[in-house]
Amino acid sequence: MKTNSYVKAGLTAVFLSLVCVCAAIGLPTAVAAPPPLYLPLVVGGGDFTIGPIHEGIATYYNATGEGNCLFPASPENLMVAAMNEVDYNNAALCGAYVRVDGRHGSVVVRIVDRCPECQPGHVDMSPQAFALIDDIPLGRVPITWQIVSPPLAGPIVYHFKDGSNQWWTAVQIRNHRNPIAKVEYRLPNGSFQQLPREMWNYFVATGGMGPGPYTFRVTDVLGNVLVDHNIPHIENGSIPGSAQFPSP
Repeated sequence: MKTNSYVKAGLTAVFLSLVCVCAAIGLPTAVAAPPPLYLPLVVGGGDFTIGPIHEGIATYYNATGEGNCLFPASPENLMVAAMNEVDYNNAALCGAYVRVDGRHGSVVVRIVDRCPECQPGHVDMSPQAFALIDDIPLGRVPITWQIVSPPLAGPIVYHFKDGSNQWWTAVQIRNHRNPIAKVEYRLPNGSFQQLPREMWNYFVATGGMGPGPYTFRVTDVLGNVLVDHNIPHIENGSIPGSAQFPSP
C-alpha cells in the first residue's frame, strides 16, 4: 500500500535529520537505525489493520460460530471463519477479526475455529462470508487477508468454562477488538501470574486460582493492558470487564 511507503519515508527522514544534528553539534553519529514497526493503517469502514498482509486461499464450510475456539454458535452473525494451523498458532487468533479481500469485495470475519489440514495463508469461511468475496460455485479462490481492529460495543468479557472451579480454573476472553497476547491473575502476594493458553482457547490454572473474586490483567498484541478487579467465579458464566481495548 502507498501509505506504507509514506510512513517508511517519513521515518527515514526523521532518522537522517537526527544524524545531521548530531554531526553539527559534535556528538557521535554511530546511531542505530530504528527497528521495523507494524504501524496501524485506516482501512474501509474505519477499522485499523494490525501486522502484515497475508496471501492465501479461501474455501468455505458449514460454519455456525462454534469450533476449536469454543465460542458459542452465533446464528445472528455468521461472518465467521476457521484459520489454518500455522496462523491459528495455539489459539492466538481466536476471537480476532480478519479482513479478507477477494475478486468481488471484502469482508471482515471473526476467527472461531481451526483448520488443521489448511496450509499457511488459508482461511476457511462461512458460505455467507465467502459469497461476499467471490462466487460460491468456485469453492476455492485466491485472497489476501489482514488482522483488523474494528470498533465493538461494550467491554471485554470474562467467561469461565463449564467444569471450572477453584481447584481447576479456566477463563476465556470474549468480545475483544484486538487479538489477546496474555492473561494474568493477581496472586495473594500482589504479583501477577501468567496463565498458559490452551489450543481450545482457554487460559487455564491447572492448580486452580482459588474461589475468587479475581483481579485479571489482560494484554493485547499491541501492548495495551486492561486490569479488572473483583471478577467473580461463575461456572459457565460470563462477566463483563470495565473497558475495551483502544484502536491501534
